[in-house]
Amino acid sequence: MASRPDPRPLPPARYYREEFTAEETAVLSRFFTNTTEPVFALINLPEVVKGALFARYSRTTRSLRRLFLDEFHHAPELGMAHLAEAQEGGEAVGLARAEGLYERIFTEYGDDSVAQLGSAHLACEQASNLLTKVLERGRLASYLEQSTRYLRFDRPLGGRYRYFTPPEVAVSPLASLYEENLDGLFTTYSRLVDPLEAYYRRRHPPPEGEGDVAYRASVQARAYDDLRGLLPAATISHLGIHASGQAYEALLVRMRAHPLAEARDYAERMLTELRRVIPAFLRRVDLPDRGGAWSRYLGLTASDMEGRAAGLPEAPEDRPEVTLVDWDPEAEAKVAAAALYPYTDLPDDQLLRHARSLPAAEVARLIAAYAGDRGNRRHRPGRGMERADYRFDLLCDYGIFRDLQRHRILTIDWQRLGTGHGFVVPQGVVEAGLEPEWRSAMAAAAEGHVALAASLGPDVAQYAVPFAYRIRFYVQLNAREAFHLLELRTQAGGHPGYRRVCAEMHRLIANQAGHHAIAGAMRFVDAGDGGLGRLEGEQRAARRRREAEPGA
Repeated sequence: MASRPDPRPLPPARYYREEFTAEETAVLSRFFTNTTEPVFALINLPEVVKGALFARYSRTTRSLRRLFLDEFHHAPELGMAHLAEAQEGGEAVGLARAEGLYERIFTEYGDDSVAQLGSAHLACEQASNLLTKVLERGRLASYLEQSTRYLRFDRPLGGRYRYFTPPEVAVSPLASLYEENLDGLFTTYSRLVDPLEAYYRRRHPPPEGEGDVAYRASVQARAYDDLRGLLPAATISHLGIHASGQAYEALLVRMRAHPLAEARDYAERMLTELRRVIPAFLRRVDLPDRGGAWSRYLGLTASDMEGRAAGLPEAPEDRPEVTLVDWDPEAEAKVAAAALYPYTDLPDDQLLRHARSLPAAEVARLIAAYAGDRGNRRHRPGRGMERADYRFDLLCDYGIFRDLQRHRILTIDWQRLGTGHGFVVPQGVVEAGLEPEWRSAMAAAAEGHVALAASLGPDVAQYAVPFAYRIRFYVQLNAREAFHLLELRTQAGGHPGYRRVCAEMHRLIANQAGHHAIAGAMRFVDAGDGGLGRLEGEQRAARRRREAEPGA
């Protein structure tokens, strides 16, 4: 049972300090951030050595530093006497011997958790927006993708607009049509930037007392937010990934089974580079009986399901942008019981019976108490909120999808991008008098998509579809993740499209599911008019820059 902390000051905790000789301390200082404290970091070691150390660490009573000295530095029977052949100045040890060590450790301990203990940063450039969704599908990794709101995407790269021409198209008779259609989308984007920025300057005049930099950046961001709907899914992006060897292995195996040649080719490029830094963690990816068998399994399963889905006779029914399709009518009682759980010694089902016996008002008070006095959106309730689940079916533009898809705690899956569900026209584009050009660009894109789909199939045809076209996907999340998603994505600085979608998800949790206590605890959901959106944030950033200037 939890208890309140004693407010009286306490002496600092005491920890055993392991003794090392002067020679040992000199060795350890090259590979650990300290040799005396109970918390320390590993430095100047290849990822494979770190992984092997931690794997062995789980099976010994010795400290990590002592283990390193005994088995990884001194023990001749392990062949690691040369591990410390680091150059003066703390350079990393040679990879060849580290690889051999990892192989011995992995053979002995052999479970997948060992592959979680090494990681790598990887830059993925010139990837289409279809490929970025493949790259970002894994949950156990960190991603940072190029934004569409801070960059003008009509700036050329290598003498052409920033889009990818897939190999399937490049060798087909439709290559010229494809490039003509995508050039047309980027040309329209370029032509509409200035008039749309001028419209937002008229609608939102600059505030007094602030510099022009923040205001100009906010106007541009609002215009780019609207115009991203013209960008095709072939638009290239840059993406940074930090992941473990295990996460990369799973990603590469999926990519090698992907129907798009871009994904399969990119997988081989990634594998080549990752093997320069964490080769032992990726040894199984292209082994025929390991990664090869895994990729074949994924490909065959997908092919079988494609055939079964093709036989469905129904046409899509009309749906709103956001549909709440599943929820638990008892969710609030269950959340109340789960909230009490760590503060009692009662079994879970007994607590649930108690919560079911309470009046609705008392359940609501329990949930409010569990949420606490939240000072900002980062103050989120505990895991008791994970007792409630919601499943939404969404039909919104691809731009919104690409923003929501990156929330890795969600359970999310999506259908192919196409033109059959229609497209959106941003309100700013309508009010600025630019709707005719927008609709003309969408119509041309739809014609190109139809031609590509008929000749090369629906997977490849996705490249030519602009972000403004709708895609259907589902999102399933628990209430705790809903706090994070809905409060973050409805902030005034967010894109108007996903602000609208997330505000509607919040409304449905309250009104359709009837979970008023849970929805009410999400006090930082902001469904108001965002105005210029980024202005307040840009102003804060500008003030911080001024304060950081010398002599400020």
